[in-house]
Amino acid sequence: MLSDIEIAQNAKMKKISEIAGNLGISEDYLEPYGHYKAKLSESLYSQLAFRDDSKLILVTAINPTPAGEGKTTVSVGLAEAMGKIGKNAVLALREPSLGPVFGIKGGAAGGGYAQVVPMEDINLHFTGDMHAITSANNLLCAMIDNHIQQGNSLKIDQRRILFKRCMDMNDRALRNIVVGLGGKANGVPREDGFNITVASEIMAILCLATDLGDLRKRLGNILVAYNIDGEPVYADAIGCTGAMTALLKDALKPNLVQTLENTPAFIHGGPFANIAHGCNSIRATKLALKLGDYCITEAGFGSDLGAEKFFDIKCRYGGLTPACVVLVATIRALKYNGGVKKDELAKENLWALEKGIVNLQTHIENMHKFHVPVVVAINRFGTDTDSEIDFVRNFCSDMGVEVSMCEVFAKGGEGGIDLANKVCDTISLTEGNGDKFHPIYSVELPIKDKIEKIATEIYRADGVNYTPQAEKAIKEIESIGFRNLPVCVAKTQYSLSDNPALLGKPKNFNITVRDARLSAGAGFVVIYTGDILTMPGLPKAPSALNIDCDINGNITGLF
Repeated sequence: MLSDIEIAQNAKMKKISEIAGNLGISEDYLEPYGHYKAKLSESLYSQLAFRDDSKLILVTAINPTPAGEGKTTVSVGLAEAMGKIGKNAVLALREPSLGPVFGIKGGAAGGGYAQVVPMEDINLHFTGDMHAITSANNLLCAMIDNHIQQGNSLKIDQRRILFKRCMDMNDRALRNIVVGLGGKANGVPREDGFNITVASEIMAILCLATDLGDLRKRLGNILVAYNIDGEPVYADAIGCTGAMTALLKDALKPNLVQTLENTPAFIHGGPFANIAHGCNSIRATKLALKLGDYCITEAGFGSDLGAEKFFDIKCRYGGLTPACVVLVATIRALKYNGGVKKDELAKENLWALEKGIVNLQTHIENMHKFHVPVVVAINRFGTDTDSEIDFVRNFCSDMGVEVSMCEVFAKGGEGGIDLANKVCDTISLTEGNGDKFHPIYSVELPIKDKIEKIATEIYRADGVNYTPQAEKAIKEIESIGFRNLPVCVAKTQYSLSDNPALLGKPKNFNITVRDARLSAGAGFVVIYTGDILTMPGLPKAPSALNIDCDINGNITGLF
């Protein structure tokens, strides 16, 4: 059996100009990065008219488990399957971060025969977007410290500098550092730290910006610090907004690649969903909607994180209306939610499946709260028994949702034809029924009311507890005029609760908010729960140990 990277390396890719041509994109609008990837020019994005007949399909999932769910794999396979049934579909995904690639998760380009290619490029440096975001972030940090060194005319309180440096790598040693050591010439000493690039506010800004002008405005609105009088200091006052925009000019352009079956795919932006808003860029999604009859996109981790933020943040800012949700699960993962150990998941266990399927049920119910129809995609494994499959089919039928046994990992688009047909049928049947999509809360509500709405409606908590630090932070954010923003909850991906050990559908718990930070440039308030870290660490045996490159430049061990 071939590995993911071997399948990808054996793919018959088409030149990127041909993939673009199939979308009706002239080479005049193509900015190639080699033969098989390209950026699309600003003029293409601005000249294409908005279409109100294209359909937006969101792929999300149950809470992730060690058993695996395969959300990106299903997204890619569904896009390929759409082509098999004669539909014009375009894929829109996030860019992988080097942190997980070299850490515990590995690559994020799909799997088996449902991948985007060139797989090695996408998972490594790609077109340099991550590096551009990192550079813009760290330029602002350097300018803040230089401002203090050169006299500090803004009276920045160095104890209250909020904006941290970043790098696209898991490095726990950089979470908390001290800078400016070594004497007067080397800067003013102060505490600092690093976030991973995908947690940088600049990543969120890139993914939510509508054009260069909006990008520059959002960069200028970043709250970087407070001064000694307790007043906010924004990035515009530091004076490098123009330079940051220059660094991000090309990164703002969506990237075009293809799947193994030559379906066009836009891969652009990559915020994590457990510490950020978890969606690819609005620009890439809108471009896909302008060029295709169907845009298939995904949101990070389970629907309690990625989909909620997709609906309440991305769709709100982008004016997007989803036509359907594809909710991905595996029978293995449902049994894991029912208490089965990872090494016993291959055995039939209807008792555990019945116990664990409440996780799937909760995610279906949550998606219906946004008034979006749902199709369940079961990413099928060879160990799934007929009895287990029948149980899931009957369960979904009782909930009134379609379910498809998906085999895109093994068969590519051919293994997703049933899913594609059910998605199209569901969209057709629910169109015009008057049940219109809407976010779960109004931004006019106070910040705490929005948090409690998500906690009780989506996580199913009994209520919310706030630490004194969180109470103080929320009060301060509202006092400087940012009450009417969406909230972006940083929470464990492994549970509906803020405790990763509570699987299935936890009961009798409260969410504890330990802090809140304003991302004024991105346009949301980040709410911190549990032990979520914005700079992950490497595991005991990182994926980097398995990756190699031979003397001919062939990469191995990437998955």
